[in-house]
Amino acid sequence: MHRPQTHDPRPPRPAATLHPTPVRHHHSRLPIPPQLSTSLGHDAVGTPGEYGESILGALPRVGCVFADDHYWWWIVPSGSHIGITWPPSTTYAIGAVMRDPSWTATRPKPGRNHPRLIHSPMDGSPYTPPIPLYFLTCRLTGSSPRWSLGATG
Repeated sequence: MHRPQTHDPRPPRPAATLHPTPVRHHHSRLPIPPQLSTSLGHDAVGTPGEYGESILGALPRVGCVFADDHYWWWIVPSGSHIGITWPPSTTYAIGAVMRDPSWTATRPKPGRNHPRLIHSPMDGSPYTPPIPLYFLTCRLTGSSPRWSLGATG
């Protein structure tokens, strides 16, 4: 059966280009100061802001630390989540990528609070040692440390 052609009132679409506009996701990676080497890759552990000062004062060595309204973000070597269970009140960000929660608008709101660098180490390493950070966050949150000796990537 043949259908008669009808006129489409919409304006014609431009032809596809070889260089389409990239889709922008509102994810951003915490920026490590360029003078610090991230040869081990980097992830971030978010702890509730109320514990930030206590953790900062208790750790023997502190790497880069970022803070926003809710969390303090501690830079750790990549894979610091493998084989351990971080306390429920913490957030682990692989690649130190901060994502907007899925229920937020797709466009960032003006004046939105993004994590900002509040501490940078004096030497060439941006990392906070993950094991002392892990035990300290467990103690502060009242969680029992849990890990698996046989865990692999």
